Amino acid sequence: MQASTLRELIAAGGPVLILLVLLSIYSISVILERFFRMRTAMSLSRKLLAYCHHPLRSENYQKVEEACRKESVKHTPAAHLLTKLVEARSRSLEEQERIAEDTIEWETTKLQRRLTVLGTLGSITPFIGLFGTVIGVMHAFKDLAANTAAAGGASVVAAGIAEALVNTAAGLFVAIPAVIAYNYFLSKTNYFAKELESVANEFIYRSHND
Repeated sequence: MQASTLRELIAAGGPVLILLVLLSIYSISVILERFFRMRTAMSLSRKLLAYCHHPLRSENYQKVEEACRKESVKHTPAAHLLTKLVEARSRSLEEQERIAEDTIEWETTKLQRRLTVLGTLGSITPFIGLFGTVIGVMHAFKDLAANTAAAGGASVVAAGIAEALVNTAAGLFVAIPAVIAYNYFLSKTNYFAKELESVANEFIYRSHND
């Protein structure tokens, strides 16, 4: 795209387009931050769960605690869950279930942090773009009313409307990736929570049936 064309689009979109560009940059930063954060947390957690599978079955809780205290995994959801379960292994079934549920809910909430930002951007940016387009159309018809030549006025308003639609396109450009990322991250975290629930249920079942 030529620099002159880009300047014309920015001029046509006005402040609304600038706002949408800033929101797009913010949305992309949130998507990238959440992607790498979730990938790291889930990958390390799954490796820890795989490593602790046999120690848990053989009730070698010291080995499990040592693995959970390692610097590389101690801040992961799985490490927090296993630590809580091992500490509560002598408690009642109801207490263990409550501790596991609260821990998984808290860890899932941390993983889903800032997802509301993406959901909000996906909802409101098309309307922000539409708002900019409406303002542009109003200006175009104002120019038409001020134009004395009917034919020339029609071409002026058509050009003005075409330029104003850039805000609608920009709004959709921000909204679509935000909605896709929101649904993707939500699905991933919910599935991961089910994995943690499965591990917790197996641990609790064994601790009360051995």
